[in-house]
Amino acid sequence: MKRIAVLTSGGDASGMNAAIRSVVRVGYVRGVEIIGVYYGYRGLLTKDFHPLLPRDVSGILERGGTILRTSRVPDFKLTENQEKAIKNMKEEGIEGLIVIGGNGSQSGNLALFEKGFPTIGIASTIDNDLWGTDYTIGFDTAVNTAINAIDKIRDAAVSHGRTFIVEVMGREAGFIALDAGLAGGADFILVPEVKFDIKKITDNMREAFKKRKMHHLIVCAEGAIHARDLEKKIKEYMPNVETRVSVLGYIQRGGAPTRFDRIIASEFGQHAVDALLSGEKGKLVGIKDNKITLIPLKDAITKQKTIDKSLYKLAEEVSV
Repeated sequence: MKRIAVLTSGGDASGMNAAIRSVVRVGYVRGVEIIGVYYGYRGLLTKDFHPLLPRDVSGILERGGTILRTSRVPDFKLTENQEKAIKNMKEEGIEGLIVIGGNGSQSGNLALFEKGFPTIGIASTIDNDLWGTDYTIGFDTAVNTAINAIDKIRDAAVSHGRTFIVEVMGREAGFIALDAGLAGGADFILVPEVKFDIKKITDNMREAFKKRKMHHLIVCAEGAIHARDLEKKIKEYMPNVETRVSVLGYIQRGGAPTRFDRIIASEFGQHAVDALLSGEKGKLVGIKDNKITLIPLKDAITKQKTIDKSLYKLAEEVSV
């Protein structure tokens, strides 16, 4: 295999650039030409292909986002578009594809593999919801960004004696909320995987007020409940409580990647190139028990990854 393409797709995640850099430079060392595909799967359909050399990826290790840009292409689910992408790659002499992205991106990757094209995925999503890998690129950075915001918000909560609701990303999974809430000392953490009782929350708040604890910090994943809706529910039970809402939103996606994200992204990139060159295909590069591993793409996107319930229990116990 002498020509491999690489693309980023779906939501951006800090560390994607580190993975691109690793793919390009490891490929160069292995004697492989790396072709950057711009704007994800859209670039496969429009032949937005550009050769990448080691100097082309200088100075990107510490940058958030993706130099290859990204997009969401719902029409890539169509068989004719998948076949067109394969045809375009073959016409340019591309023999393998590396896809850096999350669940939706790897679904497109799996479709190309099932049509006979050699592909490898790199686990990259701030949601950390791909099965088979303990961590995905971007998750650690997103959590640390959320923790930094929570620490600052707590200062205001304590100073004013208010209840702050901090909404973090996570439509289907509560990994960011759990880790950021536990590390940030939240009084309550709401995640999609665990049902919550608003009456129990407000009863606990009343008991805390009696003990002269005048502030509270609630971290909720967007998939559990939206912050404004939670604020309304709290007001129904406690009309006089002072509440404030902070939705962190897209700040969780950007910024310089953490040490951890830079390192695993570099390792994932190396293993993705080596996997294709050794004949592996239809796999996702991830990390399990601190070791780089290859996970069947179909398992990674169809099996459900759940939060660590023991961590959730710990968060409840230490918030008394």
